[in-house]
Amino acid sequence: MGLMYGTKQTHTHKLGSGSGFGSGSGVSARWVTFFCIASFGLGVIFINRFGISPAPLKTYDVSSPLEKQKELLQTVINCEKKDDVSVKVGDIFSQVSQTHDVIMNLDKTISSLETKLASARSAKKPVSKASNERQKFFFVMGIMTAFSSQKRRDSIRQTWMPQGKDLLRLEKEKGIIIRFVIGHSATQGGLLDRAIDIEDEEHNDFLRLNHVEGYHELSSKTQIYFSTVVARWDADFYIKVDDDVHINLGMIGSTLLRHRSKPRVYIGCMKSGPVLAQKGLKYHEPEYWKFGEDGNKYFRHATGQIYAISKDLATYISINRHILHKYANEDVSLGSWFIGLDVEHIDDRSLCCQTPPGKIY
Repeated sequence: MGLMYGTKQTHTHKLGSGSGFGSGSGVSARWVTFFCIASFGLGVIFINRFGISPAPLKTYDVSSPLEKQKELLQTVINCEKKDDVSVKVGDIFSQVSQTHDVIMNLDKTISSLETKLASARSAKKPVSKASNERQKFFFVMGIMTAFSSQKRRDSIRQTWMPQGKDLLRLEKEKGIIIRFVIGHSATQGGLLDRAIDIEDEEHNDFLRLNHVEGYHELSSKTQIYFSTVVARWDADFYIKVDDDVHINLGMIGSTLLRHRSKPRVYIGCMKSGPVLAQKGLKYHEPEYWKFGEDGNKYFRHATGQIYAISKDLATYISINRHILHKYANEDVSLGSWFIGLDVEHIDDRSLCCQTPPGKIY
């Protein structure tokens, strides 16, 4: 405002006189300067009083061409990043597959560690009352028996199973442990259990299981047996035998020696009998429908009279005992537990009951 006012006076002076600022009708230079300074001061006070600020300059008004190129380049980079994201989305199935492989490898590693841990834990337990040190044995043989089978047990004691000091010497010198395996009656501590207690005091050759005896509980008994012996004795092999089978210990030892260096072996007289769907038969299979159509046969497995498994397999049964399925027939159950595992099935015909005397009869 002050500048405009002074300018007008100057133009008027020029037009009126054409002489200078010294004429009487004009405004002197000092007043012009005073009015300019006063106008400027009032303007500053007005602006500060009412918060008026000058309008900001737009970026593009002052930006250089180089800065504009940077902005365009930044836009291109952002687009390229979006393209990278779309590529990753396209590879999602590949990533899921790789993750699945990693999980499977971890699962195998964990299973292996659990097996080693179970073996390490069992190695810390004492072998017997007479020894506090963990001893390595060749094999443990469990003879499955029942409360009503005392005559069978006596027959075995009188023929091929050593007694008393000879049984202890067999353990110490040959690393061979032999025990009759039995659980307890439905009324634990009753007459049947006390009869076994008396027999065990005389011969000291029983392994007592935490298991209720019963013909239809043989699969469960077999599972508990392997879990018990692998925790109690550190052996290369664990054998299950029925109490109506007479064997040659020397031939059994020779057979197992041939496979001692193998990690996971399942040795027996391998068979594949028919699946019996008809009720009332001795070996009736209630879950026959799982094996396909009528007339189908079981998968290959060892006959139940006698078979041997290596330590790793016994440890596997012990670790997974709560989730292993049990079929009506214990030999079928055992064979099913090894399906899908890296196990070597050894069909040894000398372990078949039809073999002439001299090996197993």
